[in-house]
Amino acid sequence: MKFYNREKEMGILRNFEKISEKSAQMTMMLGRRRVGKTTLLKNAFATSTALYFFVAKKNEVLLCGEFTHEIEEKLGVSLGSFQNFAALFKALMVLSQTRHFTLIVDEFQEFANLNPSVFSDIQNVWDTYKDNSKINIVFCGSIYSMMKRIFENSKEPLFGRLTARINLKQFDIQTIKQIIHDFYPKYTNEDLLAFYMLTGGVAKYIEQLVINKAFTKKKILDTVFSDASFFLDEGRAVLIDEFGKDYGNYFSILSLIASSKTDRGDMENTLQIAVGGFLDKLEKDYGLIKRNRPFGAKEGSRFNKYSIEDNFLSFWFRFIYKYRSAIEIGNLDYVRNIVERDYETFSGLVLEKYFRAQLIETKQFSTIGGYWDRRGENEIDIIAENELEKRLVFYEVKRNEKRINLAVLERKASEMVKKFPDFKIEYKQLSLERM
Repeated sequence: MKFYNREKEMGILRNFEKISEKSAQMTMMLGRRRVGKTTLLKNAFATSTALYFFVAKKNEVLLCGEFTHEIEEKLGVSLGSFQNFAALFKALMVLSQTRHFTLIVDEFQEFANLNPSVFSDIQNVWDTYKDNSKINIVFCGSIYSMMKRIFENSKEPLFGRLTARINLKQFDIQTIKQIIHDFYPKYTNEDLLAFYMLTGGVAKYIEQLVINKAFTKKKILDTVFSDASFFLDEGRAVLIDEFGKDYGNYFSILSLIASSKTDRGDMENTLQIAVGGFLDKLEKDYGLIKRNRPFGAKEGSRFNKYSIEDNFLSFWFRFIYKYRSAIEIGNLDYVRNIVERDYETFSGLVLEKYFRAQLIETKQFSTIGGYWDRRGENEIDIIAENELEKRLVFYEVKRNEKRINLAVLERKASEMVKKFPDFKIEYKQLSLERM
């Protein structure tokens, strides 16, 4: 599959590489697994002198052996043998005082399991040699919570050392549309919605569908629920290292959110445990959920609803994890039938998310959100505000446009409109056919 739409990130990486010819740079690249971090880095530095270190889960001495081989192959120099990464890193920093190159350390957070002292060792070496160094370092990681702690916790040794930070996101709507068009120009909007629903713009998932030539709704679901499916255990593979021994509670909460139990009270009533701490960590430490408050509500609003930000994980927790017993005994047709039964409702929520993302990408609005009253009723799908132009747009989203009634939308918005007397008010409909 060709390389898509990372021009902005490529520009940032190459700019810091240029700066590092005179002043040492340290960049952190963060992003969920499968989003395409390694591919981006290899493309960004394809024509540069760049070392690529992958921190596998193995003995540190063995890793150093692999890294020294990479140095000899890419730089043509022998720095000797090393028993630990700290000594190797020092040798590279000394070398970089007379020679410019890029160092990529992938899955950097794994050092926390191999040898946690590495981080303080790197800090000491960096502080000692960086002023005279011409090195461009990129520390790349996929465990969100660990990477944030290593670099952004004020108590950690590498805090304050970064010169740049890149949080690599999934492909945007336009890129997703471009990809499916390139491989299957006759796609329907139903196909596009299913493609977006499953992949959410994650490069690896798109690649899997491309490999399987799965571009229609039917073929996409066939691919997910096949005996050799890449997707069935993917949610566990992505998150198990993040959550560690507490994964059971986190998985239960995410499963409830995916099944539309989005209110904290509903979750606690179902699980019979306090979930506030788990929700805070899922939002702030792991970046997996979003706390949504009604449009216009203040920061401290108690009428929050939670949503899973990642499309694939939302699908996985809603259908695969929830019905894992059937999955484990190989009854994939049973789960596939449940997906078909609930597809219209579930994909309707995905369609609303699609249009929100599309509106965000237009960069026309200062605030985009939904609204519901204190009883969780009288819902408005999307409200978009342009404070500069004094413009407020209310959107009703449904799969079938014939089911949209703008008069009903106006009635639901009537109290909200009173709060914006100087604004131009618009009411619009969004449906499958308008994707």
